[in-house]
Amino acid sequence: MTTNDLPITQANQKVRPHPTQNEALLFEKSSPGKRAYKLPPLDVPAVDAKAMLGAAHRDTPGLLPEISEIEIIRHFTRLSTWNYAIDLGMYPLGSCTMKYNPRVNEFVSRIEGLAEAHPYRPESHAQGILEIIDLLQRCLLEITGMDAITLQPAAGAHGEFTGILLTRAWHESQGNPRGKILIPDSAHGTNPATAAICGYAVENIKSNSDGGIDLDALARQVDSETAALMLTNPSTLGVFESQIHKIADILHAKGALLYMDGANMNALVGKVRPGDFGVDVMHLNLHKTFSTPHGGGGPGSGPVACKAFLEPFLPTPVLVRKKGAKGRGAREAGGEGIESGALHWDYNRPHSVGRVRAFYGNTGMFIRALAYILANGPDGLRQTTEDAVLNANYIRSKLEDLYDLPYSTPSMHEAVFSDKRQLVHGVKTGDIAKRLIDYGFHPYTVSFPLIVHGALMIEPTESESLEELNLFIGAMRSIAREAEETPDLVKSAPHSTRVSRLDEVQAARQPVLRWRPAK
Repeated sequence: MTTNDLPITQANQKVRPHPTQNEALLFEKSSPGKRAYKLPPLDVPAVDAKAMLGAAHRDTPGLLPEISEIEIIRHFTRLSTWNYAIDLGMYPLGSCTMKYNPRVNEFVSRIEGLAEAHPYRPESHAQGILEIIDLLQRCLLEITGMDAITLQPAAGAHGEFTGILLTRAWHESQGNPRGKILIPDSAHGTNPATAAICGYAVENIKSNSDGGIDLDALARQVDSETAALMLTNPSTLGVFESQIHKIADILHAKGALLYMDGANMNALVGKVRPGDFGVDVMHLNLHKTFSTPHGGGGPGSGPVACKAFLEPFLPTPVLVRKKGAKGRGAREAGGEGIESGALHWDYNRPHSVGRVRAFYGNTGMFIRALAYILANGPDGLRQTTEDAVLNANYIRSKLEDLYDLPYSTPSMHEAVFSDKRQLVHGVKTGDIAKRLIDYGFHPYTVSFPLIVHGALMIEPTESESLEELNLFIGAMRSIAREAEETPDLVKSAPHSTRVSRLDEVQAARQPVLRWRPAK
């Protein structure tokens, strides 16, 4: 029995059989002499390429596929039908926050004068871009309740690295860099990696029965060697640390700092500000909270905001405004050759941790994030936060009778279940995720956070309509029934894809990354 054999119900009405075709590689389609173009004869004298290129000249042409134009078009069109995309349906990935990016963001980022701004053009010719950066910084400071910010880091993990560098630099300025950083067991995996890269020993903190920080355990572990606590709030369990003020007080009493992983800030915007509940330094993921592309190896952005005492250590350069303009966001400073009130980069920062990126950051991401903030405004940003939390709790309420809920603490932006009930029938979280593909949905986040055995981490974001949520819920409920009645159907899924179960361990350890012609 497959998805196609099921009766048409709310659970499976999202997808139907689709006649996608098998597709060979372009190299396998290649035939000698085929061309996708035809150039006119040269109307200038031919040159001796070998004499011109010297050692760089190759005697044999590169091994490139030879195919026609229509073959190229059909090849890539057919491949595009295999892809899942946010334009097709929801990504229930928890922690990653795969929200929809409004098209107006993309339109604004492609305005000619913005899209083609060169990072090295003179500051006097870049005032428009600098004003955008300045305004975005002011918006993010207002949203977070912090005092200073850098947009230089290229991603969330890069922001963590920068924030802990600031922490270390400040402790060194006090005469002792200290030796360890505390990290909860529910943290993102990048947190301990960041601490180690920055020269710190990592000490784990166990979560309590509510999924939060155990205050008594924290008080015992914080000592004169503790540089900071790296805390995700809300946590990867989707739980808000209701004792956050007390956590900050415990750390500050011992001279340690509170670092906040702002990956889940999309559950707080417009409701609470980290700077108001004791956070000293934090990073933001613009893609998670402010609707920029998710990267995937491409450009990202992980701004770092901090309290005033950490400002001298921010990466160089820092955006400043020539003295004479009052009431503006950028720090006022001098700047020879710069008009009064103009923005420019300040490189004279003796206490800075130095550059963390070649340029100031990914400007295209700044434009998109600012467009999103301005389009929503304060009320709209608050509404998106409330919608994200509402959607997560709606899914939780509709599934908790069939899937185990390891923590009963109120959920914020995501709900975390476990496969405990399905495991009785031999069905694991990975099996459920694979079966979800047959119902037309991208799988949720599997087996994370690690403190929940067999975790199903689901984050619908604020983007999704009630109709889409109900389709997802119907699919999950149907799979729960299948796990009881026909578990082998779930354990052998997916059934509607070009290939079914892959050896993921071998694929990770021995990936085949290069095509080679048959001998």
